[in-house]
Amino acid sequence: MNDKSFYLVSLGCAKNTVDSESMASLLMQAGYQPVEKPSQAGILIVNTCGFIKPARDESISELRKLAHKKRRGQFLIAAGCLTERYREEVVAQVPGVDGIIGTRRWMDILDVVQQLRTQPPRTLYHLPDAPTVGTDEHGVLRVSRQGPSAYLKIADGCRRPCAYCSIPLIKGTAVSRPPEIIAREARLLQDSGLQELILIAQDTTDYGHDLGLQDGLATLIEQITHAAPALPWLRILYAYPGYVTDRLIELMANTPQVLHYLDMPLQHAHPETLKRMRRPANVDWVFKTVENMRAAMPDLALRTTFIIGYPGETEEEFQTLLDFIQEIKFDRVGVFPFSFEPGTTSELLGDPIPTEVKEERIARLMHLQETISLSRNQTLVGKTLPVLVEGIQNGVAVGRSYRDAPEIDGMVFAEGDAQIGKIVPVMVTGALVHDLTGSVIPQPA
Repeated sequence: MNDKSFYLVSLGCAKNTVDSESMASLLMQAGYQPVEKPSQAGILIVNTCGFIKPARDESISELRKLAHKKRRGQFLIAAGCLTERYREEVVAQVPGVDGIIGTRRWMDILDVVQQLRTQPPRTLYHLPDAPTVGTDEHGVLRVSRQGPSAYLKIADGCRRPCAYCSIPLIKGTAVSRPPEIIAREARLLQDSGLQELILIAQDTTDYGHDLGLQDGLATLIEQITHAAPALPWLRILYAYPGYVTDRLIELMANTPQVLHYLDMPLQHAHPETLKRMRRPANVDWVFKTVENMRAAMPDLALRTTFIIGYPGETEEEFQTLLDFIQEIKFDRVGVFPFSFEPGTTSELLGDPIPTEVKEERIARLMHLQETISLSRNQTLVGKTLPVLVEGIQNGVAVGRSYRDAPEIDGMVFAEGDAQIGKIVPVMVTGALVHDLTGSVIPQPA
């Protein structure tokens, strides 16, 4: 075991992965080396997820597994969302935890490690209330690099009042990173050969509100594309309903680097359900905005997510959602059963809808969406799409088109010669529910 080594497990979403890789970068700058096995590490870190109960259970399980095998001289640090909100419970359930660091000061990981090495044996808590993301990051890129793609976090926290969500309790209010820092990072990533930059935050359309920016996301995108003009793809995730502005639509339509793809979680379509969720309930706005976006970008790929079985959801409300999906015809849909979260404003509503009802409704919704997805994919047969190649399997190039975000959407399987990490033209020859098949179009040498 090398004292100047660390083993890091990252759980949860891509935003968590960015924090994990940022902590790893700080440790490596200080001379620590990452290792592949816990037994080789002096420092063990689990960046936890605490969003819903299954994620909390997974985090506790991972911590217990490492605590059980921890040897003398090793330190186990619980980081992230679970520890920010449930610090005492983590220590009670995992006695082997030596240090606790939350979501708001991950950049202090080196200080925590140093204190663990010098203080008497006891659990160290490092959980300052004030978030300083963007103003004190020690020069570390807020990036998670995955081959030719990278997630870039532009803000942290959330100020939206959604009744079911614990993110504000975990992360605090929205704090935007300075645009000049983000633009500089984009330029560095471009120069390193990056093909796809994915902007993420709890709510990307709220970017810059705390900085006094008007239409901050559009302003940021303009700065990024100016700083990194050779970056091929720029993708936007997690737009909030009601904040997709005309300027943003125009920018997406007229800036070649910005993909005609938007992830806009809507959560439901019945106004009364949305009101109980404390979400924007103007469904007419959604229809109008989608109409405007598709008019500006006929090839738009639109993704959304819905929560099924929210307290009070009647069969009539659910049917309204099905009718809404049938009319809008989203390209991609993610569906989640309602998860009861103590401490949120929806706690008073309980969780009255039985699991079997939620599951039956989800099955009906997904059956409908699969027919829509297949139909929309079939319209692409005979067309040529640029595809970012991420692997080669048995001579077949495996990648994603602009219509597919990593890990959550479909794939393109194309026969022909292609190089991993490059964007190549593919003639679409077949359509499946989620994926496409095709052939790589040879390019002149």
